[in-house]
Amino acid sequence: MAEPPKLRVLMVSDFFFPNFGGVENHIYYLSQCLLKLGHKVVVMTHAYGNRTGVRYMTGGLKVYYVPWRPFVMQTTFPTVYGTLPIVRTILRREKITVVHGHQAFSTLCHEALMHARTMGYRVVFTDHSLYGFSDVGSIHMNKVLQFSLADIDQAICVSHTSKENTVLRSGLSPAKVFMIPNAVDTAMFKPASVRPSTDIITIVVISRLVYRKGADLLVEVIPEVCRLYPNVRFVVGGDGPKHVRLEEMREKHSLQDRVEMLGAVPHSRVRSVLVTGHIFLNSSLTEAFCIAILEAASCGLLTVSTRVGGVPEVLPDDMVVLAEPDPDDMVRAIEKAISILPSINPEEMHNRMKKLYSWQDVAKRTEIVYDRALKCSNRNLLERLSRFLSCGAWAGKLFCMVMILDYLLWRLLQLLQPDEDIEEAPDIRLCHHRGIEVSDGLKEEDKVRNE
Repeated sequence: MAEPPKLRVLMVSDFFFPNFGGVENHIYYLSQCLLKLGHKVVVMTHAYGNRTGVRYMTGGLKVYYVPWRPFVMQTTFPTVYGTLPIVRTILRREKITVVHGHQAFSTLCHEALMHARTMGYRVVFTDHSLYGFSDVGSIHMNKVLQFSLADIDQAICVSHTSKENTVLRSGLSPAKVFMIPNAVDTAMFKPASVRPSTDIITIVVISRLVYRKGADLLVEVIPEVCRLYPNVRFVVGGDGPKHVRLEEMREKHSLQDRVEMLGAVPHSRVRSVLVTGHIFLNSSLTEAFCIAILEAASCGLLTVSTRVGGVPEVLPDDMVVLAEPDPDDMVRAIEKAISILPSINPEEMHNRMKKLYSWQDVAKRTEIVYDRALKCSNRNLLERLSRFLSCGAWAGKLFCMVMILDYLLWRLLQLLQPDEDIEEAPDIRLCHHRGIEVSDGLKEEDKVRNE
């Protein structure tokens, strides 16, 4: 008879497969490694097109695509209490012990964490992004985050910069916040067997073409680099609203033969695009942790990146050239990268990445956070309300009213449908054979990068 799972974890986020980006990548790989460690992992996300209901992925990963449609930027419309019945049903049906929410922009994540705490479950939150403090959108998001994290058990950030940002925005105690970086699947991202010739230097860009990712910087940097170095060409993968600006730049400077626009790149093809290049260019204006530069370094590419957010923490100094988010400084960084390119050994870089980053290590460190969350004392409603009152003179009272109503609705649901009437789902455990890599699951269906 198979042993019962050690922990039963519910991952909740608006961002998951079939989309593919930093958050989606993190949830998928972390879930697969937790499954291999003997835990049960269930993912809850909203419906994507006709993908609704319950689906199974590699390793027995169970995914609930709840019938909510995305409202804006792949997040669901905030209902506050609308998700309570289905969240309660999933928690009871899967016998969940820890609820793990991902990404501050995820409406589904915030609502699930609120309902889980009302029902007495242990909750953990992972923040994947950086936010400001002055614009209207950030002020609103920071207040929502303060509400969600006021009653959290533990939190995780993907870089030290992200941890400082989250603590300042939410008022959470630093002792409750852990720093666990992202990782890369080095079995999937490995250098080409034959290194490309350096007669023509290829600079690769794979990113969403939006303002936050520095697409406007690319419009100014690419023509200048092409003017200085006749033997340099660019390969740009990704799509977004700034795609038109890049096309206009290419037409204006007659660079059609030196700037290749690939459009959206399926994740299964990202490695094949990376290994054609020598330098990877990241022009982000804000970044908590950039998985793309990990993938590039694992493929043996020297990285040129803007010095923003948590990016300086990601790679050793000899594997990356950093620049300010300024066109002139980025051009100088690319010049420096071209000069040191002959000293780069792709295989050696790949082997170093194997030692530096591992999803198995991320999963083991996340286990420690779960254990810490389970040891936290369970607070009654009055103790929880005292935490929300500290969120502000008016906001604190509003948050208390929201939580009281959530508690009353939960009790009403218990009367209408007692917990005993919710059928428990059987545990399905698949054998993980040695030699099977986590990346095998990515081959099931095509995924498009959406970082």
